[in-house]
Amino acid sequence: MGRVIAEISVSADGIVAGPGSSAEHRLGEDGGLLHEWLFEGTDADGEVAAKLFEGTGAFVLGRTMFEVGVDTWGDDGTFEKPVYVVTNRPHEPVVKGPTTFTFVTEGVENALEQAKAAAGADNVVVMGGGTTLRQFLSAGLVDELRLHVIPLLFGHGVRLFDGPPGEHVRLKRTAVAETPNATHLIFDVLR
Repeated sequence: MGRVIAEISVSADGIVAGPGSSAEHRLGEDGGLLHEWLFEGTDADGEVAAKLFEGTGAFVLGRTMFEVGVDTWGDDGTFEKPVYVVTNRPHEPVVKGPTTFTFVTEGVENALEQAKAAAGADNVVVMGGGTTLRQFLSAGLVDELRLHVIPLLFGHGVRLFDGPPGEHVRLKRTAVAETPNATHLIFDVLR
């Protein structure tokens, strides 16, 4: 059986989306800076980005990430695998070429169950946003955490690791790759 991998880009001060998210600024003001490594990075950044799809059989997203990205992901939906969208608002599935977005209103555990069934022996990747990723970590559902730390201090915006006091998730670093655009960290989540 595959692993559950949580993967997200984050500023050095823990921000995953800039302030003032709107239709014009889908990732918040200057939020696109967190993803430049994906599109304008080095060959080493490209190798890290390619691993997102290697061995992945399904993806999980939060509703906000779906709404932010769906118009920009093109006719094929980018993922070309089943995608499960965690939401509290029901919605009919959205099909974009080989990508089907299925909306799950029964919580992260149910979304993961459906994603694992679709992925078979392959991995399930939880992409975000921050709230969804935190829910998966807090519920103990993540095997591996991949953080792409951008050398940028936002100061304010959507924080990745705002959780209740006393909530700890222990990690063991298993790999690191450094480029001018990001420090790519991979951790096993210890249980």
